Amino acid sequence: MKTLLKLQAYMTGRKALLPGALALSAISTLMGMLPYIFIWLIVKELFNTGADYSQVRINTYAWWAVGMAIAGVILYFLALTLSHLAAFRVETNMRRLAMRKIIRMPLGFFDRNTSGSIRKIIDDNASITHSFLAHQLPDLAGSILMPLTALVFIFVFDWHLALACLIPIIISMVLMSFMMGGKGKKFMKNYMTSLENMNTEAVEYVRGIPVVKVFQQSVFSFKNFHNSIIQYKNMVFEYTKIWENPMSINMVIINGFVFFLVPVAILLIGYSGNYTLVLVNLFFYILITPVFAQSMMKSMYMNQALGQAKEAVNRMEKLTDVEPLPVLNNPKTITGHDICFKNVSFIYPGAKQKAIDNISFIIPKGKTVALVGASGSGKTTIARLVPRFWDADTGKVCIGGTDVKEIDQKELMNNVSFVFQNTKLFKTSLLGNIKYGNLDASNEEVERAVDLAQCREIICKLPDGLNTKIGVEGTYLSGGEQQRIALARAILKDAPIVVLDEATAFTDPENEYLIQKALGKLTKGKTVLLIAHRLTSVMDADIILVIDKSKIAEQGNHYELLNKQGIYSKMWNEYQQSIKWTIGKEIQYV
Repeated sequence: MKTLLKLQAYMTGRKALLPGALALSAISTLMGMLPYIFIWLIVKELFNTGADYSQVRINTYAWWAVGMAIAGVILYFLALTLSHLAAFRVETNMRRLAMRKIIRMPLGFFDRNTSGSIRKIIDDNASITHSFLAHQLPDLAGSILMPLTALVFIFVFDWHLALACLIPIIISMVLMSFMMGGKGKKFMKNYMTSLENMNTEAVEYVRGIPVVKVFQQSVFSFKNFHNSIIQYKNMVFEYTKIWENPMSINMVIINGFVFFLVPVAILLIGYSGNYTLVLVNLFFYILITPVFAQSMMKSMYMNQALGQAKEAVNRMEKLTDVEPLPVLNNPKTITGHDICFKNVSFIYPGAKQKAIDNISFIIPKGKTVALVGASGSGKTTIARLVPRFWDADTGKVCIGGTDVKEIDQKELMNNVSFVFQNTKLFKTSLLGNIKYGNLDASNEEVERAVDLAQCREIICKLPDGLNTKIGVEGTYLSGGEQQRIALARAILKDAPIVVLDEATAFTDPENEYLIQKALGKLTKGKTVLLIAHRLTSVMDADIILVIDKSKIAEQGNHYELLNKQGIYSKMWNEYQQSIKWTIGKEIQYV
């Protein structure tokens, strides 16, 4: 009921359709029961009158049976029509409202939830609720009303035969409750987990095939995938074994109801001597008893569908339960472009340790501050608090003396450009990708950004130049080329504050050189927060902050930090040694 109330909240303007569908489905069920009565009356007429049976009454009963059956089908069709209209509204609103919430999420939300998982949760779960409301829910009224109506019918005609036909039904209900509860639920949970693990390993295996082939590790790499398949097989086997005996007994019992009815009918004939009435009633019970089995199967599927719908709604709510960025009633404008961190601490949702702890520093307007340190020390967290990927738990992050929490999100984004190591390009033209930086930019401004980002050679070698599409239906670019396109986008935006997070991390030497030239154009005269593992990239920074264990351990320029003989000096020496590594033994050619 709680799940239905949650789903009803999405039926804006169509809330009356679902009760209407249930009512029509209930009437359709009653209509579907009446043909059994008319068939019984026809058989009774044949038995009672013999050769002198009334053809008129038989024809009348037959036409009523056909009419009720057709009316039942029509009403069920109308019920499905109403339920589909309600389901489409729910599916549409679930997607629409989820996306409205997501676009208000802090940008860090998209770091912790991949685009694939977001799409799957929103799209697939909305489809699950559609299937439940459109197809399974209309059967709810029927699955309840049909056995109740049939129960009344069977006791009206002959209570002896009624009790006989209820014996297999009761046994079947006990077996079904055993299969759907207890161990069955536990194994179902394990089964779903095993299925998810196998799918994950399959995706990882397929994605890693190029690397596997390069390093000749096919057997080793297949091991994890193979193990997940074996685990899945074992889980399915265990789960199936639970159902084997109960389901076999259930099918025998539910389809062998005649073995309960016939002996009782024989006893009744011997006791009453009225074999005609007993045989006519027996025929009716043979017709009506399978209705119970049908209702039980519908109830089982209904219960399963309800569980899936409940899980779908819960997963959707869990995804969108993240607190969105607050809407400011009186936002402040940015009056300067210096950046100041004042005693800033932050902990990620669900984490136990602080990602950064009591961080304070200033980046004067037009200056560059670089962050260096080990992976996981908190560098990226610091950088992403500036454009409000997340909001600081304590302390303030200010731009021009104004707390970023008090700045309108649109204005904040207009004043900050960021380039990360994982470049995001859309599956559209290069021109469209670059103009995301400034949709109002002229062709001349785009061409200038292309040149400054060292992208001209990329554009010239493509058949349609800037109009070339990238992605599935177009051209694929290398990582370094994608990074330069992203830099062109950032240059076109021309924001006064630039955040760079490992912009050259995965590029080859040639692309790194070109990207460094482009970065020089991008950051000229701008306030820059730079993160880099390659220490040669930070040598010219005005200030270098060494982040260690979520705190600022050292700060100063390159030469000041070398003279301190501390963490930065050690990192520099290790970096210098790494770039001098050579192969110890020359290869001799014969």
